[in-house]
Amino acid sequence: MATIREIAEKSGVSIATVSNIMNNKGKASPETINRVRKVIEEMHYVPNVVAQNLKLKRSTSIGVIVEDMTIFSVPDVLDGITDYCDQLGYQVFLVNLRLFKNYNDTYYSENFYFEKVHQEIQKLKNLQVDGIIYVCAHERQIEVFPDDLKLPAVMAYGYSGKENIPSIVVNDKNGMGQITEYVLKAGHRKIGLITGKRDSMHAQARLIGFQETLFHYGGEMNLEMIQIGDWERKSGYTLAERLLKQGATAIMCMNDLMAGGVYDRLEERGLIPGKDIAVTGYDDRQLATYYRPSLSTVQLPLHDIGCAAAKVLLEMLEADSKSRIKGDFVHGQITDAIVEVPCKIEIRESISRIV
Repeated sequence: MATIREIAEKSGVSIATVSNIMNNKGKASPETINRVRKVIEEMHYVPNVVAQNLKLKRSTSIGVIVEDMTIFSVPDVLDGITDYCDQLGYQVFLVNLRLFKNYNDTYYSENFYFEKVHQEIQKLKNLQVDGIIYVCAHERQIEVFPDDLKLPAVMAYGYSGKENIPSIVVNDKNGMGQITEYVLKAGHRKIGLITGKRDSMHAQARLIGFQETLFHYGGEMNLEMIQIGDWERKSGYTLAERLLKQGATAIMCMNDLMAGGVYDRLEERGLIPGKDIAVTGYDDRQLATYYRPSLSTVQLPLHDIGCAAAKVLLEMLEADSKSRIKGDFVHGQITDAIVEVPCKIEIRESISRIV
């Protein structure tokens, strides 16, 4: 493998000149730059990344801790992280806590697993990662990072509760507002809503988006048209009947699973979504396209959340690296502690129109 010294000797310049040309520094003449670059290409020079990283006190690797790979939202967020890191040459060390597998959703409001997270963080620090991303399975505030972390960190799909640890979240209020506006513009005014669990931040934000949009367009504000679900298909089935009795011409659900339950009840009553009544979901899970008729829903920007989390973390590392070069070992600052990523609505066949 060629060295910088060998390239310098063959090019007839100093080692410093070769280094400057490689790093786009210095004031070498165009002729010298072309000659050196030609020699670099001829000798198939590969930069010593390890040496560069030691000099910069960086490993070009990050740790990613996910709560559970079996949750539908996590793989796409992780894919966004690795996609962005691949583009910038960063390696990802993955830790899967398997919390949902072991405890179902009961751990959402608990902190008994924080000690395990801290242990995994220490393992990642021993691997000399430059920073850490924690990926939540379900959006909530979770102050899981220790105060003495001393590494740049980002929370993806959740709220860190710390100003120095950015939170990358979905803009659920806007997503629900978009799909509600579409249903209203289709002529519906008696709109029923099946929510998620009361303590869910997703459900709370989506409810605000629904109510504000309904109010803006003059839709019927009736508490009996809002039914509390639990994210499961059975609750969609049960609550659909209540909304039909209230005269709903449209039933909006806060996820696609509950919308499937609505489909089940409508089929029993001989009603067809998109013809006799409008039905919408949320999340845009793969099953939404398999419903017949296909379900109109809101696409969660999970891949974009992952990309944004990686981008913010690597920007923090870049700022931190510049600070280290100057001699003050402080973490680089960021502008926004909370980054909201917008949703996109997917309109398919399940929204009927009222003339």
